[in-house]
Amino acid sequence: MITTDFVPGSPCWIDLGAPDVPAAAGFYSAVLGWQFQGMGPQDAPDAGDYGMFQRDGKTVAGIGKLTEEGARSAWMIYFCTPDADATTEAVERSGGTVRVTPMDADGEGRMAQFTDPQGGQFAVWEPGSTKGMEAADQPGTLCWTELYTTDSAAAKQFYGGLFGWTTDDMEMPGGGGTYSMITPAGQPAERMHGGLLEVPSEALALNSGRPYWHPVFAVEDCDATVAKVTANGGSLLMGPDDAEDVGRMALCVDPHGADFVVLTPATPAPA
Repeated sequence: MITTDFVPGSPCWIDLGAPDVPAAAGFYSAVLGWQFQGMGPQDAPDAGDYGMFQRDGKTVAGIGKLTEEGARSAWMIYFCTPDADATTEAVERSGGTVRVTPMDADGEGRMAQFTDPQGGQFAVWEPGSTKGMEAADQPGTLCWTELYTTDSAAAKQFYGGLFGWTTDDMEMPGGGGTYSMITPAGQPAERMHGGLLEVPSEALALNSGRPYWHPVFAVEDCDATVAKVTANGGSLLMGPDDAEDVGRMALCVDPHGADFVVLTPATPAPA
């Protein structure tokens, strides 16, 4: 599960790069019940280019205008680090590349963005006055993270060396491959926060054959949420399907092409 008492290597923040911030904000507000809070003076020309999403008064994600030429709209997952500069050096030593060098965020923290050796993009956050998202693992918030990669062994070696993650492998039903569940260094199994799955490059058409991370959002009713996705201009790539002991989930894409999963977690059996 994802919690807000962040430890090194755990997901602590997510933000979305979108070509049209107001339109994307409207979509996620309709689908996940989020409220958009713009940053900066409201009369500034770029007042609507960055802001925060809140759910029940708690900040759960960020959104900013997509400015990188040729980039697709996508969610970026940030992992907690005590030292963004040291992590950047470790990324480079391990064969990754630096997309955004460590930079301060007005005293709120320090961030950097990277690409792993297989092509998956991710980021880190060194907490300052802002530790990260204020709610997780409840309806309308982040509850899991996933990496689709072309080389799971290499990904486990890279991220394990970088963050100290441990992984537990399980076979997917129906010969769907091996799913590796991720736990932060030194944490118990209940602190698992994500998984990685090896898939062929042709299964990664959404990202031109390159690996990518995506968020999983908890929802109260997967099917009802999927109906909101499609009613508001999004699309459905997979599901809704039931996964034993996991819940009912669907892989969705927003109107600008950013993918995410919605999950209604399984109800634990009575003791």
